[in-house]
Amino acid sequence: MLERITATLALSTILLVPPGLAESTKLRKLGTQNDALAWQSIGRLDIGKDGYCTGTLITPDLVLTAAHCVYQRSNGALVKAEKLTFQAGLTNGQAAARRAVAQIEAHQGYDPHSAYSLENVRHDIALVRLADPIPTHELDPFAVFSSSLPRGSVSVVSYGQGRSDALSRQDQCEVLGRQQGLIAFDCDVTHGSSGAPVFTHLNGRGQIVSVISGGGIVDGKNVTLGMELPPLISDLKRQMYANKSAPVAQVRRLGAGQKRSSTGAKFVTAKGS
Repeated sequence: MLERITATLALSTILLVPPGLAESTKLRKLGTQNDALAWQSIGRLDIGKDGYCTGTLITPDLVLTAAHCVYQRSNGALVKAEKLTFQAGLTNGQAAARRAVAQIEAHQGYDPHSAYSLENVRHDIALVRLADPIPTHELDPFAVFSSSLPRGSVSVVSYGQGRSDALSRQDQCEVLGRQQGLIAFDCDVTHGSSGAPVFTHLNGRGQIVSVISGGGIVDGKNVTLGMELPPLISDLKRQMYANKSAPVAQVRRLGAGQKRSSTGAKFVTAKGS
C-alpha cells in the first residue's frame, strides 16, 4: 500500500539531538536473491490491488507492519484478511515464501478515523497472522529488541516506490531524537516503506527497534518517524491470541463392532504460534 500518512508536522515534542560523528549511508538495492539472502524474512505485504507495505516475520506465523497499512483509506475499515498476501524476500518476481493471511490485529491505540497525529504514530503497528506458518528452517524470523533503543546507528530494509520489485537497505542512518514513545530518524524511506523494520546491530544479527510510520518536519529538517516497540508488541500479541479463532474439533464415534485400534477421537492441533 502506498504510504498515506506522510505529512508536514510541527513536532515540538520530539527533542532533536546534535548529529553524531557517524554519517548516514545511501540506500542500496538488494537486486539479487544472494544479496537479499540475509533479509528474506522481510517481505512485501500486498493489499489486493490497492498497494503494498513492508512487513517483517517475527515468529513463524506473525508479520509485523504499520497499522495504517491494514485499514481502508476510504472509510477507515479494517482490510479483510483474505485481501492480504505476504511475499517474503520478494526479489524480481520471486519470493522466498508466499503466504495468505488469516488474521489482522492493529494496536487498539491507533485510530484509523483520526488525522495523522503524534498519538497515532506512537501506536502505528499491527500484526498479521499467516494462514500457514513459514518453518524456521526456511526463514529465520527477526527478534524484536526487548529494551529501550540503544545509542548508535540503525539500519532500515524496505520496499518503496520505484523499488517495489526488490528490497533496499540503508546500512546506516541516525537517530535524531526521541520523546514519549516517538523516535525520529534520518532514514531514507518513501511510499511503500510503511511498516519497514528499523534495526539495531549491537548484538550480532539485527533486532527490530522500531517500525517506519511516516514522515514530518522538525526544525525545517525532513525526518522519518517510528515508535518504541516493546510494550506495544506485548499488547498486540495478547490481542492477537485473544481474538484468534479456535480450531474446530473433529470427533469420530465408535460404531458397533469397530476396533478401537483403528478408530477413535482424533485431536487437531491448531496451526501457528
